[in-house]
Amino acid sequence: MKAEIIAVGTELLLGQVVNTNATFLSEKLADMGIEVYFHTVVGDNPKRLEELLQLADSRSDLILLCGGLGPTDDDLTKNVLADHVGVPLVQNEAGLAALNAFFAQRQSTMTPNNLRQIETLQDGIPLPNRTGLAIGCLYKGTKNNYILLPGPPSELKPMFLEQARPLLEKEFPTTEKLTSRVLRFFGIGESKLVTDLAEMIEHQSNPTIAPYAKPNEVTLRITAKTEDERSANALLDQTEAEILAKVGEFFYGYGEENSLVEVVVELLKKKKMTITAAESLTAGEFQATLGTISGVSEVFPGGFITYSKATKVSFLGLDPEHLEQTGVVSEDCAKEMAEAALRLAGTDYALSFTGVAGPDELEGQPKGTVYIGLAQKNGPTVVTENHFTRDRSYVRHSSVMKGLDMLRRAILNKN
Repeated sequence: MKAEIIAVGTELLLGQVVNTNATFLSEKLADMGIEVYFHTVVGDNPKRLEELLQLADSRSDLILLCGGLGPTDDDLTKNVLADHVGVPLVQNEAGLAALNAFFAQRQSTMTPNNLRQIETLQDGIPLPNRTGLAIGCLYKGTKNNYILLPGPPSELKPMFLEQARPLLEKEFPTTEKLTSRVLRFFGIGESKLVTDLAEMIEHQSNPTIAPYAKPNEVTLRITAKTEDERSANALLDQTEAEILAKVGEFFYGYGEENSLVEVVVELLKKKKMTITAAESLTAGEFQATLGTISGVSEVFPGGFITYSKATKVSFLGLDPEHLEQTGVVSEDCAKEMAEAALRLAGTDYALSFTGVAGPDELEGQPKGTVYIGLAQKNGPTVVTENHFTRDRSYVRHSSVMKGLDMLRRAILNKN
């Protein structure tokens, strides 16, 4: 079955709203073995929507329309689809009861245009809306099939998961399903990753391999098409092993949401180790990143933000004369910051960040020059010299990611 997603709404074309619904639906449909071939966005214009429906009919079996189910005059999706398939709109009794209850609970008067939200296509299967008022619909045509879904993600997602997906599985059963696994990499660019895996990507069939570049990291989605999960995992395991044999040095975790900081915090918890930091150019961004993870207080007691020379001296106890000689943008400064933070906080590890975020030079060093120190209890202090590109924000984010990766590697290599 070939599927197509049509998002309806002028606000999407104007960039006022991001079309996250298409991403969500594509992922969920793929899990069911339904491949999405086209994404389209159209404004609140009945003529253009009708033209798009005619095109979709010629190339897709299942057409999902998102948005335009509300009470206003520009919410025309149901009307256009009803005319397109040649059936009238009818009021849904359960939807009407829910609508009346909604306004009664709020002790407010319902205006007539709200009745538009509980209309559905005659002979269609209504999709109740647990989190809103506009009901959806699955309409099975003679050649094509259509699903109407509301635009707000808070309504669309539960309606699809609880109503539409079970109906699709019942009405259009399929023996093959798609199973995906996401591998995450840091320290290697997309172009280098693709080059190292060129032969595998060129000869891919099942599973498929798709690279995606993200800020300061790359992900690979490997997808297998099989009839059962066991076969899929066997294929994915084999492909993953081949990938990691080539670029495993840069692999750090799985999943769309399993970020580098989450991996590091979990490693610290597992090893019962602690981390502190002394930050200059990052101005607390590393520690703030740690703070996004629930339960991080188990491994992070606190740290230091020493933006100026004076605070490096007063907070960390650095020698002012030596600091004047070496400069703050230096290997010596990063080393001393990390070791001082480790001593003062009494942690197992300490990271330091010092350098030039930009846009101007500092101490004769170009923007993007960053020294990151990693001090560790009962171990040597390591300092890396880095040269990051792009703007100030990207330099700071790159520094944090590099520091996290240095810490990850040190934990894994600890005897």
